[in-house]
Amino acid sequence: MSQDIPLPLPTAPVDLRRRPRRGEQVIQLFLWFSGLLSILITLGIVAVLLFDALAFFRRPEVGLGEFFTGVVWQPQILKFGLFPLFNATMLTSAIGLLVAVPLGLMIAIYLSEYASPRARGILKPVLEILAGVPTVVFGYFALNFMTPILQGIFGKDVVEVFNVASAGIVIGILIIPLISSMTEDALSAVPRALREGAYALGATRLETAAKIVLPAAISGIAAGIIVGMSRAVGETMVVAIAAGAGPRNFASWSEALGGLNLLNPFKAAETMTGHMVRISGGDLSYDSIDYDSIFAIGMMLFIFTMILNLISRWIVKRFREEY
Repeated sequence: MSQDIPLPLPTAPVDLRRRPRRGEQVIQLFLWFSGLLSILITLGIVAVLLFDALAFFRRPEVGLGEFFTGVVWQPQILKFGLFPLFNATMLTSAIGLLVAVPLGLMIAIYLSEYASPRARGILKPVLEILAGVPTVVFGYFALNFMTPILQGIFGKDVVEVFNVASAGIVIGILIIPLISSMTEDALSAVPRALREGAYALGATRLETAAKIVLPAAISGIAAGIIVGMSRAVGETMVVAIAAGAGPRNFASWSEALGGLNLLNPFKAAETMTGHMVRISGGDLSYDSIDYDSIFAIGMMLFIFTMILNLISRWIVKRFREEY
């Protein structure tokens, strides 16, 4: 004998209409406003640099040919060859990368592949503290600590008090946290299955890190190195304090290339950012040619760092591995 099955009671219809969420709308509007504000600030900076840089290049005393090919930068006698400042900037940045890239890679590999959670929890905050030290402290560290060490190794007759080498080495120490952090993020993003497959085939931890993980994360590593170079190029206080307070001018290109004098790291040289600091801190009248030259140098720095960032984005897009 069958029993009657009770029918479900009728329920109220479900309202599937979209309901306004005022809190999320306010947050979304705030985020949109923040993004728009950052874009406007960037455009404002570019506009100021471009306006004052054009004012510099419109002067009859300045020629584009001399600006890009001259080997003497001395505004007092109307010599505006950018090469001495550019050469010192590239030399300090290259020395910084020679220091930061190997150390940053080793730190990132250790944190990603070898370190225990406890060791990682200790070392990561230490790197963050290093990144938070004011750069003016790094500048005096280069002048009072690194320079005496170099003079003790190579001799005071070889290493000047103000020199590019000490500034470049300390810039390398300064950008180690940036490169190691970005590299460690790229290594950690590699799927665990690739590591386990290598271990299953008998690879050691070092072989797995060097032959599997590093190639898989090469796009992120390269992007981190380029961003670190951008940071080194734009560094100001270290080079202003330790590298020198005057451009390393040359009489001609033959003198600059002869004996590779332009690559001597143990002599003083003023970088682009260091020159901007020194000139802007002096007694310059507004709208003078020396004052306008600061913006021309700043515009060149902006263009160079923008090119580096575009290269970084291209590398990430071209060599990125998706799993």
